[in-house]
Amino acid sequence: MRVTSSSTQGANEPEPTDGLKAFGAALKSFRKRAGFTQESLAPEIGYSTHFLASVEQGRRFPPARFVDRCEAALDAFGTLRLMVHQLSRQRGLASWFRRWAQLEQEALTLNTYECRLMPGLLQTEAYVRTLFGARVPPLSDEELEAQVAARLERQQLLRDRPNTDFSFIIEEHVFLRRTGGAETTRGLIDHTLEMTASRNVELQIMPLKRDVHSGLDGPIQLLETPDNKWFGYCEGQENGQFIADPKVISTLQMRYAKLRTQALTPEDSADLLERLRGVQ
Repeated sequence: MRVTSSSTQGANEPEPTDGLKAFGAALKSFRKRAGFTQESLAPEIGYSTHFLASVEQGRRFPPARFVDRCEAALDAFGTLRLMVHQLSRQRGLASWFRRWAQLEQEALTLNTYECRLMPGLLQTEAYVRTLFGARVPPLSDEELEAQVAARLERQQLLRDRPNTDFSFIIEEHVFLRRTGGAETTRGLIDHTLEMTASRNVELQIMPLKRDVHSGLDGPIQLLETPDNKWFGYCEGQENGQFIADPKVISTLQMRYAKLRTQALTPEDSADLLERLRGVQ
């Protein structure tokens, strides 16, 4: 089975997810417990009744200031802050990527081939801000911060999953592009070398010149779950494709295996990055 998801609404607009609905229900419960109506609480926290109602219905994402004022007015024991923190981890992720991000949390094996930009798990904050700061159409400051926070939160995987086998194959030109400028690129190389020094993280660079290349059809992501099932993921500009079809997975695994033989060894890849760092 191949499952394809695409964004049918603005990627920056919160969807009426179970998480948003749960937050809204909790807010409503605390409001009633404190003896407020929507009309009486709204001026107390400095927001309109309409905005408050939208949050309670799960149709609006609660901003930090809103949550802080509700906590103070309703004496919510920090519950609302905790809930919105969990929501924020998903808010900056595109809707079509969330299923894959959830599987990443427990993956036994995670293989990534990337030819366009640095894989999200290896990006630095400066690099992330460059990417989202150049987004077209432009993001608001709040949207940009949500995207950055979600990306950096996801990177904890490399630190929190010492028993997961991570493999990255990245095209050399991703570093040569110098996205964000020389300083950002040097920081990116340093960060990449640091993160891939762990025994469970392997990095291979695909050099610019290769007579045979098995990844010309585009990026590949593969993961193995704790029950030893394999899934794949491919992403376009405004959509993503979650892949569960065993035949397609087998094809992607064969391609990834070939890429490993065509890319530089981990040792030679590290040497190349050291040289590239010196010329930035």
